[in-house]
Parts: sequence; structure tokens; C-alpha cells
Amino acid sequence: MELRQQWFGNVRGDILSGITVALALIPEAIGFSIVAGVDPIVGLHASIVIAIVIAFVGGRAGMISAATGAMAVLMGSLYRDHGMEYLLAAGVLAGVIQVLLGVFGIGRFITFIPKPVMTGFVNALAIIIFMAQLPQFVGAGPAMYIIVAGTLAIIYILPRFTKAVPAPLVAIVVMSLVAVWLKLDIKTVGEMGELGTMPPLFHIPQIDLTWSMFATILPVSISLALVGLLESLLTATIVDDMTESKSNKNVEARGQGIANIVNGFFGGMAGCAMIGQSVINIKSGGRGRLSTFTAGAFLLILLVLLGNIVSQIPLAALVGVMIMVSIGTFDWSSLYRMKKIPLADTVVMLIVVGIVVVTDNLSIGVGVGVVLCTLHFGWKIAKLKVTSETSNGVKVYEVRGQMFFGTAAHFVDHFTPTDDPNKVVIDLSHSHVWDHSAASAIARVKLEYYKQGKQAEIRGLNEDSRIMIEKSGLSAPSGH
Repeated sequence: MELRQQWFGNVRGDILSGITVALALIPEAIGFSIVAGVDPIVGLHASIVIAIVIAFVGGRAGMISAATGAMAVLMGSLYRDHGMEYLLAAGVLAGVIQVLLGVFGIGRFITFIPKPVMTGFVNALAIIIFMAQLPQFVGAGPAMYIIVAGTLAIIYILPRFTKAVPAPLVAIVVMSLVAVWLKLDIKTVGEMGELGTMPPLFHIPQIDLTWSMFATILPVSISLALVGLLESLLTATIVDDMTESKSNKNVEARGQGIANIVNGFFGGMAGCAMIGQSVINIKSGGRGRLSTFTAGAFLLILLVLLGNIVSQIPLAALVGVMIMVSIGTFDWSSLYRMKKIPLADTVVMLIVVGIVVVTDNLSIGVGVGVVLCTLHFGWKIAKLKVTSETSNGVKVYEVRGQMFFGTAAHFVDHFTPTDDPNKVVIDLSHSHVWDHSAASAIARVKLEYYKQGKQAEIRGLNEDSRIMIEKSGLSAPSGH
């Protein structure tokens, strides 16, 4: 029943939003093909195949996957040095790796990405999407600004009167008609590259199955697989938040892999989820798998049957749509939350934004952000408080805080076996032993007292801490 709802629960909204996405995909697919150095048709075919396949096998309904810039930048050198067949093989291998990672539960790790990193990722993407539109204005005349302004006006004003049809779709159609009617001197989609009229055709990559070939494509495939999954799972999480629904990240990881495998046998470059197009889809009313399928299917129809009409769409209209996407993607609440959240979180968010915008590499920015948050967390919990009190000839040490490799040495420094009485109690009721380093530190302290002919008794160990110490093979009786 749930699958039926995902396909047919929002038929009208999904079809209209899918058509909108298909139109907006064209310049993106062509642009990313140029980045990778391949023919525009390679990006268009990839967007068609990936969108259609992921509609059936993906874990996040309503999310759009196609050829992307993050993947395009990784494959340019392979294409230049070894040609198209190696590029297709690398995409297939990347898909296999993604399927395996999905089977092994890689989706679980998306929960390890902290909120400041997620916010930085979203805001950086919004800025990148906006900056990617700016070159279109270079040398442009007044017509460009008129069409962009008209597009944005329709997008933001039309929903106040009716939401029956997606505003971005209306804006694209109306502005295209205006440009043709007034014969405006303005750049069109057709000027970006030859669309062609051939649909994706089955093609087995023509390569020699040798170790040398495998060694050549493996590094590229691993990079494509990891970057593709990172962007896809982060985008899935963002769409989850936008739609207030949940998705299966492991199914999504496997789905991305299957889509890239199939895509590699139909002449397309590897791809992944697209946050910009996914935002267009959601804001245009798309929610189900039908919207993703429609985007790919309608793009195929546009390519094969309506190429001449599509080529006349002014780029300015699509630029206006993407500016709307950048505005809608940016987490504006993060600006006024800066005064309320911890300074460290704000700093991490800004660093992630800076790295992603400067390098145009999502994986580096997210990776640095996660490392910084981890270090900050480690620094915060690496605070151990040890107090002592002597009563009736027994000295009791009370330990508060987490016992792990970061606090083990600090723990040992608090004890004075030479000066202490013959009976010492170490109370760990308010602590937890996490690793072998902590267990070794406890054993070391006990040994120092033993050498002095004194007794050190451990009290208050919780069950998990006791098991950790026993597994470490270090004697530390729990006491009562």
C-alpha cells in the first residue's frame, strides 16, 4: 500500500513537478557534461537513465538524481587520458561499490554528520547554485535581466493566486513565449550544445578486462562512489526534513549503485542526487516516485521529439528558476540562530561553507566539518574530575567524567600511592570505562598501590565498564 501511495498518491502534482524538473535539468546536464569534457548528450542520457531507474529502486521518494557537477569534476582526467569506454566502466564499477556499501549499511553513518556540518553543506550548496548562474549575466543585455526578473516575479507571485500548476513551470513557459514573441536577443538552451535526438541505447563498454584497466579505473570509481553517496544521502536527509518524512538510506545507497550500473550500460556519465533539482521538485509539489520518473521520461520525450522547441527556451528563464532554488535552499534561520547556538558550532558551519564554496568539493568540506566537530566533542568530554576524602583511615577517590584514551593519563596523575593510607577506594559510580586505554590506566593505578603494599579497591563500576575491563584481560574487582 505504501508503494502504491509513493507512485500514485499525488499523480497530478508529481507529473507537473516532474515536467518542471525535466526542463531545468537540460542546461544542468549540458553544463556538467562540459565540466567533464564529454559531449552534452552524455550528460543528458545519464540524467534520463538515472532518474528513471532511481524512481524504482531509490530509498527516498521525490528526490531527483541525475548527472551532477560533483561527479563531473572527478571524471575529467580519466576521460581525457583513456576515453569514453573507460569512463563508462568506471561508472559501472562505482555503482557496484555503492551497492556493496548499501548492503553493508553505510546509510547508518549519515547520522554521524553533525547539525553544523549539515547546515554548512546546505548553505554552501545554495551559494554555489547562485554563483553558477552569474556567468550567464556576463555581457548580457537588458533582455536577460527582464526575463530573469519576470521569471522570479511569476514564481513568487503566482502561488498567491493558485497552486494548481507549479509556478516555475508557468514561469518557464511564459518567459519562453515572451522571448520568442518579442524576438529578444537572448541566449537559448540550444546555444549551450547540441541536444541530439537519439535516445539512450544499450552499450557494453568496449574495454579489455585486465588488471591494468582495473587499476586505472578503481581510484576514480571509489571517488565517484563515495562522493555520490555522500551527496545523495545528505540530499535525502534534507528532503526528509522538507517533507517531514523518513527514508531508508541503505536502500537509497543501493539504488544509487543500481542506477549507475544501468546508466553505464546506456552511455551515461555517473551521477547522484541533485539538491537543486530536488528542491525544485518539492517546491513544485512533487512528493512521490512518479515525479522522479516523470522528470527522466519527459526529458527523454523532450530530447527525442521536442528538441527544436526546447532549444528555444531562454537560459534566462532557467537561471531565474535556479536563483529561486538557491534562495529556497539556503537555511536563512541559521543566520539569526548564530547568537543562540555555541560559538564552536557557528565556526564549524562557516568553515564548511567556506571550504565547499572555495574548492567546489562537497566531500572535503563535509569531511573537515566532521573532523572539527569530533575534535571539539573529544575536547569537551576529555574533562575528568577526581576528588578525594579520607575517613577512618580510608581514602576515597571519586571520579567524575568519561574514562577513555583522552583522559587515561590525566586519571593516573591524580593518585599518590606513596603518601596514601593502606586502604584506598576508587569510586567510579559517576564514570564510564570506554576502551582499553582506560582499563589499562585503572590497572596501572592498582599496581602502583600493590607495589607499596597497599590495597586499592574499585567500586561503582557499571556493567558495561566491568565487561570492558574483563575483556581487556586486566584485573579490576568491582567491589561493593
